[in-house]
Amino acid sequence: MGGSRSYSANPSDYKLLEEVGYGASATVYRAIFLPTNDIGLIEGINSVLNKRKEDEKSPAELTCTDIIKCIQSERDLSFVDFSFACLKNVFFSRTNLQCAKFWHVDAVGSNFHNATLRECEFTGANLRGALLAGANLQSANLQGKYLPSFYNASLIDCSFCVADLRSAHLQSADLTDANLEGANLEGANLKGAKLSNTNLKGTNLQRAYLRHVNLRDTHLEGAKLDGANLLGAIG
Repeated sequence: MGGSRSYSANPSDYKLLEEVGYGASATVYRAIFLPTNDIGLIEGINSVLNKRKEDEKSPAELTCTDIIKCIQSERDLSFVDFSFACLKNVFFSRTNLQCAKFWHVDAVGSNFHNATLRECEFTGANLRGALLAGANLQSANLQGKYLPSFYNASLIDCSFCVADLRSAHLQSADLTDANLEGANLEGANLKGAKLSNTNLKGTNLQRAYLRHVNLRDTHLEGAKLDGANLLGAIG
């Protein structure tokens, strides 16, 4: 649910599917906006939800007071834990998702365009075909304690155009057919990453870790490789 469109605050216009995330003050549910069949997220306040749980109601019985707002673009979902959730085709464009957890989520086709994803955790996530162009994935902690991680993630056919991936953990990530043109990968760890037909044109790979990576079918025209560790790389 997102873009410039407006959505109803009437709970009867939504069908709640499942809980997908839990934050300090709100719980996030995946929902269908029935008038258009758009799939997106809504947010319920925890004080109300806790009372609902005491009354043993199901998520489908949430009332108008339970539903605060539709999550569209430019929402603050920092620190929410979405681990193991189904987030297919969800619209997160320009959303603040700093420090959110996406462990093993199914986020195929989701839109993270220009979202803030600093210090997020995507270990084991399936982001096939997701749009992350312009996303900010850089960590404020330069000591590496909370660097963004895509360890062992499926990033096939993803778009990371001009994304900020400085110092990101991309070990064993599958970037087959992904588009990272113009992205900043300075200091990123790509050990064991699959880069078949990956577009790295014009990327900043300075001081990146590319040991034993197969670059034979990777597009590297105009990429900056100063100081990159290419020991054992196949090219």
